[in-house]
Amino acid sequence: MNRPERADQLHRQGANCAQSVVCAFAEDLGADKALTLRMATGFGGGMGRTGGTCGALTGAFMALGLAFGMKEPGDQAAKERTYALVAEATRRFRERTGSLSCRDLLGLDLGIPEQLQAAKDRNLFATQCAGYVRIGAEIVEQLLREA
Repeated sequence: MNRPERADQLHRQGANCAQSVVCAFAEDLGADKALTLRMATGFGGGMGRTGGTCGALTGAFMALGLAFGMKEPGDQAAKERTYALVAEATRRFRERTGSLSCRDLLGLDLGIPEQLQAAKDRNLFATQCAGYVRIGAEIVEQLLREA
């Protein structure tokens, strides 16, 4: 199973978008899956259902941090490399989806109970969000290969 498939499977099992993407890479990058799952919990729904940056993209950022991020506070080279990769992931995600915002991608504000229910009723998490999860994981996989 490749990582986008693994991310999709995690999402179908109930992980949010951010958890699905970062956890698809966590163990391969030396991170504890349970810790990573907990760490990414608040990033679903555009960061705690605030409609901000899509969780699939923030999960991609976390995966890139696991792969290339700072191991010591003074490692500025790792920080700069990670920032550049995050910027590239952002560019690619926007290019493929048209937006970075959960609210824009779904056309609903998940922080409003009625709109959250509408998203559930329309099965958007299994349909639209699943595609964003796959895209986030594909972008990380591409960037890992290129780096």
